[in-house]
Amino acid sequence: MPVFHTKTIESILEPVAQQVSKLVILHEEAEDGNAMPDLARPVQAVKLAVDNLVRVGRETISGSEDQILKQDMPPALDRVEEASSLLLGASQMLRGDPFSVPARKKLIEGSRGILQGTSALLLAFDESEVRKIIRICKNVLEYLAITEVVENMEDLVTFVKNLSPILTKMTKEVDAREKELTHQVHREMLARSLEQVKTLTPVLISGIKIFITTKQQGGRGTPQAQENRDFVVRKMSDEIHEIIRVLQLTTYDEDEWEADDLTVMKKAQSGIEGKMKRAADWLLDPHAVMGGVGEKSVRHILDDAMKVAERCVSPRDREDITRMVDNITSMVDGLAELRANDQGNSPQAVALARGIQQQLGQLQDLVKRAVANNERSEVVKPAHTVTGKVEQARRWLQNPGMDDGGLGEEASRLVVAEGRRIAASLHGPERGELLHLCDETEHLTNQLADLCRKGMGNSPQAKAIARNLADKLRELENKIQSALVNQVADDFIDIASPLKQLSDAAVAPINMPGRDQNFDDKSRKFESHAQKLANTAKLVAAAGAGNNKKTVQAIDTTAQQINDLTPQVVRAATVLFMNPQNQASAEHFELMKKQWTDNMEKLRGLVDEATDTVAFIKAAEEGIRRDTERTEDAIKHGDAPGIVTNTSNIARRANRVLQVAQQEADNSEDPGFVDRVGAATENLRSSIAPMVQNAKILASNPRDPTAANNWRKANNRLIDGVKDVRHVVEQEFPPPQDAFPVPPPDMSQLNLVDHISAGLFTPPPPPAPPSYQQDAPPRPPLPTSTVPPRPPPPETDDEDETMMHFPMPQANQPIMMAAHALHREVKQWSSKDNEIIAAAKRMALLMAKLSQLVRGEGGSKKDLIATAKKIAEASEEVTKLAKLLARECTDKRMRTNLLQVCERIPTIGTQLKILSTVKATMLGAQGSEEDQEATEMLVGNAQNLMQSVRETVRAAEAASIKIRVDSGYSICWSRRGPWYS
Repeated sequence: MPVFHTKTIESILEPVAQQVSKLVILHEEAEDGNAMPDLARPVQAVKLAVDNLVRVGRETISGSEDQILKQDMPPALDRVEEASSLLLGASQMLRGDPFSVPARKKLIEGSRGILQGTSALLLAFDESEVRKIIRICKNVLEYLAITEVVENMEDLVTFVKNLSPILTKMTKEVDAREKELTHQVHREMLARSLEQVKTLTPVLISGIKIFITTKQQGGRGTPQAQENRDFVVRKMSDEIHEIIRVLQLTTYDEDEWEADDLTVMKKAQSGIEGKMKRAADWLLDPHAVMGGVGEKSVRHILDDAMKVAERCVSPRDREDITRMVDNITSMVDGLAELRANDQGNSPQAVALARGIQQQLGQLQDLVKRAVANNERSEVVKPAHTVTGKVEQARRWLQNPGMDDGGLGEEASRLVVAEGRRIAASLHGPERGELLHLCDETEHLTNQLADLCRKGMGNSPQAKAIARNLADKLRELENKIQSALVNQVADDFIDIASPLKQLSDAAVAPINMPGRDQNFDDKSRKFESHAQKLANTAKLVAAAGAGNNKKTVQAIDTTAQQINDLTPQVVRAATVLFMNPQNQASAEHFELMKKQWTDNMEKLRGLVDEATDTVAFIKAAEEGIRRDTERTEDAIKHGDAPGIVTNTSNIARRANRVLQVAQQEADNSEDPGFVDRVGAATENLRSSIAPMVQNAKILASNPRDPTAANNWRKANNRLIDGVKDVRHVVEQEFPPPQDAFPVPPPDMSQLNLVDHISAGLFTPPPPPAPPSYQQDAPPRPPLPTSTVPPRPPPPETDDEDETMMHFPMPQANQPIMMAAHALHREVKQWSSKDNEIIAAAKRMALLMAKLSQLVRGEGGSKKDLIATAKKIAEASEEVTKLAKLLARECTDKRMRTNLLQVCERIPTIGTQLKILSTVKATMLGAQGSEEDQEATEMLVGNAQNLMQSVRETVRAAEAASIKIRVDSGYSICWSRRGPWYS
């Protein structure tokens, strides 16, 4: 089946698919009674191209030492040649009989063979190129493995001399491969791991050097130096293994992060079924080479089985699958080793192959059982973040009588649990308020869940509780966000001081009293500080980063880096503490400090990005006022250390405000906003030094009223400066509107009869009888010859009527489900004056039509190809409109995000055209393994495309609030309200 993970493969397959689609359409028209045209010239051109392709392929095989290429490419070349012969035979038969049925059959089989054979050929060659890069990566791993035997400086020089060229070659090859890939996520994975390897390389050399020198100088600190060295080797090896893993990926699910467990499990199950035949062929072939398509199929089956195991509801299912995967993995490793040693025909190898095949069948049954158990349990995966969980709960609350498999209830309970987790790290009234709100929300959730279990989910009482619970959830979400902002403002006030104190303690004079105790104390404080910052960052990822997958994953990854690096920094400091005269120890400690600081600054930037800027500045301002009160208390009691501590915190908070405001200015291309922020921050910056200077004077004599008054004046000026910065930023970031409509009124409570009988409603008095006076009423004007103008028609979306009748998907209609997900996303917006929404709505309808065509529910192969082409054209339009909007957006982060999510749409659209053509060539092969595989790939592509368009719509809506005022560009995001609003 075609794969499109590189730009080269896609660029070659697209024109081939275009020509094949024309042949498919001609074939279909002939079935309607039309004569086939003379195909001699185009078929001859195809034959010449195939002959050239086969010649190049044979030359590649003969000049290659890659045994897997020699095994995989010949069948692809044979298929292309056979397909070319079929086309040539069909052309000759049609020239004699333009209505020949056998000729048309040959034509469609040849077309299918050309497309799939070319794809197999390209994949075999591409995999060979990947194996070359992997061999280079494994060479680097082999060099890393010998670091343990590098025991003197001469060995180190030799090690570096040998490692440098192979590491440089790996970097060059992986970097080139990264630029060739079509999947953005794979590119980012490779780039991230490669950057880590580059960053860790000097740390590795330094770690080996410090190990050698400490060992040679008496051995003090040698265990810590060895730990440092081994840590860096392990980290580099892990990153290179990740590079090897990503290099071998050919597909990616755009929506797996948002997909529920059952969807992911079914995809994995389908993948296992599709690979079983190739796995069986490999097991039956004793001469099959290591690393070929067959062995990869076996290992991919095991990977898919573990995906299922990770999501099992039943612990027994999870354990059974995991145990079976471990057994099969060991057996496959043993069989591969025997075959690599030319012992594939030995009794041991034959028995292993037979045993693997038997256990693969059992594994397939276990996976089937696990999927069925999950389906019966109706457990659906909650969202990753608090915002996502609140969305799931609100959908339940809008219709509590609907059975959602318990997802809404579980989401509500998880929000409460997250609130309590955050409350555990708070102090004072804020903690009590958050816990009280959690209790109220939990109580309402329990009440509503009990009513739903009794079948009273649609009762007036349940609807009233649902409305109350929706309000409480909104309040709880806001309280969680507020608490997190305050915690970020407090915890990230200073990231450097504990590290600086550790550094000072590590180089303290040997004869300093209490040197050891001081170092131990500073080490504990540094580790505690780092742990606290990492934990706060993870809380922000889970509860405060919205639903931004990229930000959530980046925060989690960087926080884990901090957790890994922190003990290594302490070990490097320990080595320096024990060997203060060792220059290598000092240099290595500086490198480890830089590693930690760079990652911590990155983490702080990610947390700032995920935190509302206005809310953060407000929290910092409140913190400054609290520190001011504490300073006043210290003045009152003559507490000089208290004055120093609290005024230092005031200065740090003010500097954080400067930092965050400057980040917003750097992120903006609005010159007016940049100038306003610049003026406000300069005013604040100029107020910090006088406050600090006056605080120092006051600390030297806390009882001096003049010094106290001077400090108060300087501090008030600083507070005014913070307030000015907040006002400037507030004007740029208006408070967001609630994206969720108010629940509908409970119409069952509307009963006028009861109100009248209870005296709560008084009917209006009857109208007074007309009075008859002498004066007649004025005569109405005579009709004129002019007709009054017709009132304008109400403004409605052209698509509204069609969108309202969007077909509801069934569980066995994955393409329709993907289209419906996009439909749900865009139907909330009016397409009036919004071309992006209009194009997205068209794409949803086209994809729904494609679903029906793929399932054979009407239409023709020509319609299938034409619909896929229209979807690809609409993809180009959405991308063009999104790029136009991005060009006018003044917010750099929003613009980058919009460009990143929209740039993959045209690629997926092109792939859809190719896959639709492949599906159209399956005439006469329906139900075959190839047909099933073609359908699965088409489904996955459709899901990825719809998910990418959904993300683009969200990013476009966010970016629209930051349009250049002088650009002349306009786009309207008008939310279509419910009927009761």
